[in-house]
Amino acid sequence: MKNNIFFAILLSSIVFFSCASSGVERVSANTQTDLSGYWNDTDVKIVAESLVNECVGANAITAFHSSKNRAPVVIVGRFENRSDEHIDTSILAKKFEIALINSGTVDFVASASERTGIREERDDQQINSSDETAASVGNETGADFMLIGSVKTIVDSNGKQTARTYYVNAELVNIETNKKLWAGENSSIKKIITRSSVRK
Repeated sequence: MKNNIFFAILLSSIVFFSCASSGVERVSANTQTDLSGYWNDTDVKIVAESLVNECVGANAITAFHSSKNRAPVVIVGRFENRSDEHIDTSILAKKFEIALINSGTVDFVASASERTGIREERDDQQINSSDETAASVGNETGADFMLIGSVKTIVDSNGKQTARTYYVNAELVNIETNKKLWAGENSSIKKIITRSSVRK
Protein backbone atom coordinates (compact mmCIF):
# COMPACT_ATOMS: atom_id res chain seq x y z
CA MET A 1 0.00 0.00 0.00
CA LYS A 2 2.82 2.38 0.96
CA ASN A 3 4.60 1.59 -2.30
CA ASN A 4 1.49 2.45 -4.30
CA ILE A 5 1.17 5.81 -2.51
CA PHE A 6 4.87 6.53 -3.07
CA PHE A 7 4.66 5.80 -6.81
CA ALA A 8 1.48 7.89 -7.14
CA ILE A 9 3.21 10.87 -5.52
CA LEU A 10 6.29 10.33 -7.68
CA LEU A 11 4.21 10.19 -10.87
CA SER A 12 2.28 13.34 -9.90
CA SER A 13 5.55 15.17 -9.29
CA ILE A 14 6.93 14.17 -12.70
CA VAL A 15 3.76 15.34 -14.45
CA PHE A 16 3.75 18.61 -12.49
CA PHE A 17 7.36 19.50 -13.25
CA SER A 18 6.97 18.48 -16.90
CA CYS A 19 4.03 20.85 -17.29
CA ALA A 20 5.81 23.59 -15.37
CA SER A 21 8.81 23.45 -17.73
CA SER A 22 6.67 24.08 -20.84
CA GLY A 23 5.43 27.52 -21.81
CA VAL A 24 4.73 30.10 -24.46
CA GLU A 25 7.00 32.99 -25.32
CA ARG A 26 5.43 36.02 -26.96
CA VAL A 27 7.69 37.62 -29.58
CA SER A 28 7.44 40.45 -32.10
CA ALA A 29 5.63 39.60 -35.35
CA ASN A 30 8.79 40.78 -37.15
CA THR A 31 10.91 38.12 -35.45
CA GLN A 32 12.34 35.69 -38.00
CA THR A 33 11.60 32.11 -37.02
CA ASP A 34 12.64 28.95 -38.84
CA LEU A 35 11.58 26.06 -36.65
CA SER A 36 10.86 23.38 -39.23
CA GLY A 37 12.57 24.62 -42.37
CA TYR A 38 9.26 24.81 -44.20
CA TRP A 39 7.47 27.84 -45.68
CA ASN A 40 6.64 30.43 -43.02
CA ASP A 41 5.55 34.03 -42.42
CA THR A 42 9.03 35.45 -43.04
CA ASP A 43 9.07 33.88 -46.50
CA VAL A 44 5.68 35.43 -47.31
CA LYS A 45 6.95 38.90 -46.39
CA ILE A 46 10.17 38.60 -48.40
CA VAL A 47 8.45 37.31 -51.52
CA ALA A 48 5.47 39.68 -51.41
CA GLU A 49 7.61 42.78 -50.93
CA SER A 50 9.98 42.03 -53.80
CA LEU A 51 7.33 40.95 -56.32
CA VAL A 52 4.87 43.72 -55.47
CA ASN A 53 7.57 46.33 -56.01
CA GLU A 54 8.18 44.85 -59.46
CA CYS A 55 4.49 44.70 -60.30
CA VAL A 56 3.79 48.29 -59.22
CA GLY A 57 6.53 49.52 -61.53
CA ALA A 58 5.43 47.38 -64.48
CA ASN A 59 5.23 49.17 -67.85
CA ALA A 60 1.71 47.77 -68.38
CA ILE A 61 0.35 49.72 -65.39
CA THR A 62 2.10 52.94 -66.43
CA ALA A 63 0.84 52.55 -70.02
CA PHE A 64 -2.73 51.93 -68.83
CA HIS A 65 -2.65 55.09 -66.73
CA SER A 66 -1.49 57.10 -69.73
CA SER A 67 -3.98 55.70 -72.26
CA LYS A 68 -7.10 55.45 -70.04
CA ASN A 69 -6.36 58.32 -67.66
CA ARG A 70 -7.30 56.12 -64.70
CA ALA A 71 -5.88 53.33 -62.60
CA PRO A 72 -6.41 49.79 -63.90
CA VAL A 73 -8.89 47.67 -61.97
CA VAL A 74 -7.41 44.38 -60.75
CA ILE A 75 -8.91 41.20 -59.38
CA VAL A 76 -7.02 38.44 -57.57
CA GLY A 77 -7.28 35.07 -59.26
CA ARG A 78 -5.85 31.76 -58.15
CA PHE A 79 -2.49 31.45 -56.43
CA GLU A 80 -1.81 27.74 -56.77
CA ASN A 81 0.25 25.62 -54.42
CA ARG A 82 2.38 23.37 -56.61
CA SER A 83 4.91 22.61 -53.90
CA ASP A 84 5.42 19.39 -51.96
CA GLU A 85 4.08 20.85 -48.71
CA HIS A 86 0.93 22.48 -47.39
CA ILE A 87 1.03 26.23 -48.14
CA ASP A 88 -1.93 28.54 -47.63
CA THR A 89 -1.50 30.63 -50.78
CA SER A 90 -4.48 32.83 -49.86
CA ILE A 91 -2.19 34.58 -47.36
CA LEU A 92 0.30 35.38 -50.13
CA ALA A 93 -2.49 36.55 -52.46
CA LYS A 94 -3.88 38.85 -49.76
CA LYS A 95 -0.40 40.31 -49.17
CA PHE A 96 -0.24 41.20 -52.87
CA GLU A 97 -3.71 42.72 -52.77
CA ILE A 98 -3.02 44.88 -49.70
CA ALA A 99 0.33 46.13 -51.00
CA LEU A 100 -1.03 46.96 -54.46
CA ILE A 101 -4.08 48.78 -53.08
CA ASN A 102 -1.91 50.81 -50.72
CA SER A 103 0.49 51.69 -53.55
CA GLY A 104 -2.26 53.75 -55.19
CA THR A 105 -1.35 52.50 -58.67
CA VAL A 106 -4.30 50.13 -59.13
CA ASP A 107 -7.87 49.66 -57.92
CA PHE A 108 -9.16 46.28 -56.76
CA VAL A 109 -12.54 44.59 -56.99
CA ALA A 110 -13.79 41.72 -54.85
CA SER A 111 -12.73 38.18 -55.77
CA ALA A 112 -15.16 35.54 -57.03
CA SER A 113 -15.69 34.07 -53.56
CA GLU A 114 -16.18 37.51 -51.99
CA ARG A 115 -18.66 38.62 -54.66
CA THR A 116 -21.08 35.80 -53.78
CA GLY A 117 -21.78 37.23 -50.33
CA ILE A 118 -21.91 40.81 -51.64
CA ARG A 119 -24.43 39.88 -54.34
CA GLU A 120 -26.60 38.05 -51.81
CA GLU A 121 -26.66 41.20 -49.69
CA ARG A 122 -27.50 43.39 -52.71
CA ASP A 123 -30.35 41.04 -53.72
CA ASP A 124 -31.67 41.10 -50.15
CA GLN A 125 -31.65 44.91 -50.20
CA GLN A 126 -33.90 44.91 -53.27
CA ILE A 127 -36.59 43.19 -51.18
CA ASN A 128 -36.03 44.47 -47.65
CA SER A 129 -34.46 47.94 -47.94
CA SER A 130 -36.00 51.23 -48.96
CA ASP A 131 -35.51 52.55 -52.49
CA GLU A 132 -33.37 55.37 -51.11
CA THR A 133 -30.89 53.06 -49.37
CA ALA A 134 -30.88 49.89 -51.49
CA ALA A 135 -27.75 49.38 -53.61
CA SER A 136 -28.46 49.42 -57.35
CA VAL A 137 -28.19 46.22 -59.39
CA GLY A 138 -26.01 46.03 -62.48
CA ASN A 139 -23.41 48.60 -61.43
CA GLU A 140 -20.49 46.29 -60.61
CA THR A 141 -17.07 47.43 -61.74
CA GLY A 142 -15.42 45.06 -64.18
CA ALA A 143 -11.72 44.25 -63.74
CA ASP A 144 -9.15 45.06 -66.40
CA PHE A 145 -6.41 42.75 -65.11
CA MET A 146 -6.24 39.53 -63.11
CA LEU A 147 -3.35 38.75 -60.77
CA ILE A 148 -2.48 35.04 -60.64
CA GLY A 149 0.47 33.05 -59.35
CA SER A 150 1.92 29.85 -57.94
CA VAL A 151 4.41 28.46 -55.42
CA LYS A 152 6.72 25.60 -56.34
CA THR A 153 9.58 23.85 -54.57
CA ILE A 154 12.72 22.00 -55.56
CA VAL A 155 13.97 19.62 -52.87
CA ASP A 156 17.45 18.08 -52.79
CA SER A 157 18.45 15.72 -49.98
CA ASN A 158 21.27 13.37 -49.06
CA GLY A 159 19.59 11.99 -45.95
CA LYS A 160 21.35 14.22 -43.41
CA GLN A 161 20.76 17.54 -45.12
CA THR A 162 17.86 18.81 -47.18
CA ALA A 163 17.89 21.86 -49.42
CA ARG A 164 14.52 23.46 -50.12
CA THR A 165 14.26 26.17 -52.78
CA TYR A 166 10.98 28.02 -53.29
CA TYR A 167 9.94 29.52 -56.61
CA VAL A 168 7.10 32.02 -56.38
CA ASN A 169 5.62 33.31 -59.64
CA ALA A 170 3.12 36.11 -60.16
CA GLU A 171 1.53 37.30 -63.39
CA LEU A 172 -0.74 40.16 -64.41
CA VAL A 173 -3.13 39.13 -67.20
CA ASN A 174 -5.37 41.30 -69.37
CA ILE A 175 -8.85 39.80 -68.89
CA GLU A 176 -10.15 40.92 -72.29
CA THR A 177 -7.21 39.73 -74.40
CA ASN A 178 -5.57 37.05 -72.18
CA LYS A 179 -2.25 38.81 -72.73
CA LYS A 180 0.28 38.48 -69.93
CA LEU A 181 1.30 42.06 -69.22
CA TRP A 182 3.78 41.42 -66.44
CA ALA A 183 5.45 38.37 -64.91
CA GLY A 184 7.75 38.14 -61.92
CA GLU A 185 9.55 35.38 -60.09
CA ASN A 186 11.23 35.19 -56.71
CA SER A 187 13.58 32.29 -56.05
CA SER A 188 15.55 33.87 -53.21
CA ILE A 189 14.10 31.58 -50.53
CA LYS A 190 16.50 28.68 -50.07
CA LYS A 191 16.91 26.71 -46.86
CA ILE A 192 19.34 24.04 -45.71
CA ILE A 193 17.86 21.79 -43.04
CA THR A 194 20.26 19.59 -41.09
CA ARG A 195 18.78 16.69 -39.14
CA SER A 196 20.61 15.56 -36.03
CA SER A 197 21.72 11.93 -36.14
CA VAL A 198 20.34 9.68 -33.42
CA ARG A 199 22.75 7.16 -31.95
CA LYS A 200 21.41 3.96 -30.47
